[in-house]
Amino acid sequence: MAWGLSGAGIGPSFPHLFQPVSSFKSKRRTPTVLARVQTSSNGYPSPTLTNNFPGKPEADVIVVGSGIGGLCCGALLARYNQDVLVLESHDRPGGAAHSFEIKDYKFDSGPSLFSGFQSRGPQANPLAQVLDALGESIPCATYDSWMVYIPEGEFLSRIGPTDFFKDLQTYAGPEAEKEWRKLLDAILPLSTAAMALPPLSIRGDWGVLSTAGARYAPSLLKSFAQMGPQGALGATKLLRPFSEIINSLGLKDPFIRNWVDLLSFLLAGVKSDGVLSAEMIYMFSEWYKPGCCLEYPLHGSGAVVDALVRGLEKFNGRLSLRSHVENIVVEDGRAIGVKLRGGQFVRARKAVVSNASMWDTLNLLPKEVVPKHYQERIKTTPQCESFMHLHLGFDAKGIREDLGIHHIVVNDWERGVDADQNVVLISVPSVLSPDLAPPGKHVLHAYTPGTEPFELWEGLDRRSNEYKELKAQRSEVMWKAVERALGPGFDREKCEVKLVGTPLTHQRFLRRNRGTYGPAIQAGKGSFPGHTTPIPQLFCCGDSTFPGIGVPAVAASGAIVANSLVSVSQHSELLDAVGI
Repeated sequence: MAWGLSGAGIGPSFPHLFQPVSSFKSKRRTPTVLARVQTSSNGYPSPTLTNNFPGKPEADVIVVGSGIGGLCCGALLARYNQDVLVLESHDRPGGAAHSFEIKDYKFDSGPSLFSGFQSRGPQANPLAQVLDALGESIPCATYDSWMVYIPEGEFLSRIGPTDFFKDLQTYAGPEAEKEWRKLLDAILPLSTAAMALPPLSIRGDWGVLSTAGARYAPSLLKSFAQMGPQGALGATKLLRPFSEIINSLGLKDPFIRNWVDLLSFLLAGVKSDGVLSAEMIYMFSEWYKPGCCLEYPLHGSGAVVDALVRGLEKFNGRLSLRSHVENIVVEDGRAIGVKLRGGQFVRARKAVVSNASMWDTLNLLPKEVVPKHYQERIKTTPQCESFMHLHLGFDAKGIREDLGIHHIVVNDWERGVDADQNVVLISVPSVLSPDLAPPGKHVLHAYTPGTEPFELWEGLDRRSNEYKELKAQRSEVMWKAVERALGPGFDREKCEVKLVGTPLTHQRFLRRNRGTYGPAIQAGKGSFPGHTTPIPQLFCCGDSTFPGIGVPAVAASGAIVANSLVSVSQHSELLDAVGI
């Protein structure tokens, strides 16, 4: 989701890099080379990167990139007693999920709407399963609502099985309420099947028949039996577009169709005709079951990264910051290591795992070793658009005391939720975690969720007046959304921190091809690639691989690669240890 919930997480990605990470201590990682922090043309701190690599220049497995997927992969491999080295170009780990600090304001750079951190067992959030395997936990504040501003009006939307019906009565009418009930009645029973295989049990070889198939087949068959013939028939649609379920139920109310499209887009970057039914059903089960809640990590989304780094280093894994990988080295057709920007070669005894996007991974490889069909597949994979970001620090005086953490603004249903400048998401995490801002202040992150066209920005000089003017023009929709959400007590001119990020900021800091949010692969028309590549010993994890985009999805991808690189017996022992 453009937020990052338990079945989601469009992580508006944004590694603006900051002070050295003093909180991550390890006997095996010694980040003694500090980055000299400067200010970029966007106002975001921008370090001068160095290329020195401390420590021994080899490992069993090298992971390129420290996003959530890369850290999950590296930490689990360390848990499996592999010698792991995670190489990160910048001076902060976490990729899209890292946090940064300016003038004592601590900002999230990406996902901010979470749930499922406290879940345990086979049906838990994939990230929660990884953290459980590492013996780590994340303290969270809980809540159950967010503000919605739509053409029909504005209302406080609550999760849970009954509260949303009241909103439907007010803003959509009895027919919409009836259709929503029909939808929940049809899909909630399917959630057992959608969640039957724990992501932590999956691996990329035939060993999956043991770790997933034999282990969970009885519970899966039981869930099908409990659903009856009709439910079992519906379960066959789990890997089809969610729109097929909606259409089969005859749902036609415009509000319901728009609302489902919005949830789909926030979840996976595509509307209901492109999102997997399994993803949507998982999300519905998390949001509309009795006793459900949303969670925000205390101390910000960076706390998630901190927990994964602790897990990595607890099991003697290594994280090297400011270690920019220039190339993946291929010898005799196999990936044998990486070359850093400074020219140093780091050997991988068993495998190299790329946490970069598919397009950026391709650029790390010598063209002559990559089969043309593989190159063409990557080059022709459609991309999601990029982001506009607004990071603000301001005085809480005059702002209403009942301000909620999350706000979503939809300007025009007719244009579609995937239209540029139409949907704005706003997070004010200091509402739940006051330590993110100085006393009496608030910190805010607003963004357009993967809808900003890169073409508008391509080729612009970031120091030019043309760039500055376009930035002011394209950020206005976010300013207006913020003013609507915060009310008349907010004055943009009095903000103590004002940062505007563009697709070029995204491309530069996150090192993502064209600043993209990820592959725009629609269910029923294509599938996310697996984790192997045509080059032996080279694997991929992250949002360019199965299961796709979002915090839980990339966590699952990292786990799958880690599992695939160890024996079935080691994998099974881990599943036993965490009780799934």
